[in-house]
Amino acid sequence: MKPKPPRSNWRRNRRKALSQIRAPVHYHIFGLMVMIAYIASGAKQVLIPNPRDSDAFIDTIKDLKFSVIPGVNTMFQGLALHPRIGEVDLSNYKVAIGGGAAVIKATSEKWRAVTGHHIKEGYGLSETSPVLCLNPMNVAHFTESCGLPVCSTDIKLLDDNGDEVPEGEAGEICAAGPQIMRGYWNNDAANLAAFTPDGYFRTGDVGTFVEGGFLRIVDRKKDMILVSGFNVYPNEVEASVAACEGIAECACVGVADEKSGEAARIFAVRVEGSDVTEADVIAHCRTELASYKVPRRVIFVDALPKSNVGKILRRELRDLA
Repeated sequence: MKPKPPRSNWRRNRRKALSQIRAPVHYHIFGLMVMIAYIASGAKQVLIPNPRDSDAFIDTIKDLKFSVIPGVNTMFQGLALHPRIGEVDLSNYKVAIGGGAAVIKATSEKWRAVTGHHIKEGYGLSETSPVLCLNPMNVAHFTESCGLPVCSTDIKLLDDNGDEVPEGEAGEICAAGPQIMRGYWNNDAANLAAFTPDGYFRTGDVGTFVEGGFLRIVDRKKDMILVSGFNVYPNEVEASVAACEGIAECACVGVADEKSGEAARIFAVRVEGSDVTEADVIAHCRTELASYKVPRRVIFVDALPKSNVGKILRRELRDLA
């Protein structure tokens, strides 16, 4: 009899190697699913390892003649404002899909000025693998929403008591559909909090249905600012500030206030060469927002803290504030 070959120990070595990794792991399901969709359709795809290096980004895409570009709001904002964006060949361009965070109207307007088309916003979470809603491809205007529920997906908006809110009012977005996860692994307590009694997944996001059944994201429940008993959602304040001339990007957080309990504070990055001031931004906001929503302070910074996929990290700004 021939002796058996020695048993491979690659699994043991792999486990040992993985156990020594201490670097944080960053993951975004939207990017993964886009990759899978492109592979399934046989499309060429180009991955950008560091979108913060805007010059290298432009160098990579300028001659690709790409047709689809997914990304987050900050990425589209940075590209639209880049002085070399005119070098990019858009002859085959079809659509840009924004996710991960709300697409701000001012950003989509800048993108349309460059490409001739608005950004198509979608919405979902890792737990929904990932899409719940998407703007239809045949809608040309910017809907200021994340679109319509995708096939076989049902969405309802609930108040703090678990009741559906009246039409036109905001409530927590709860979803049911074949793409929803079955639950968190070995975490019964988390699952109990994550699902309604009738099986709808609680997203933790607040939204409202607008004309045509489109879902508009108001904000994360945990990011809501309570000013003198009134709800202030950072997304609305950020959208107003982003439309102010001279602002490249911004983020709104709540800070403690002796008179109102909390107040809105803005951290903003100026467009290169701009001399826009705190007074300018506040005056602009007063023309668009109710007085209790107007930020008390505007702090200018060189850059905003972001995740690896470009989402602005409000929690770090809250710590700074």
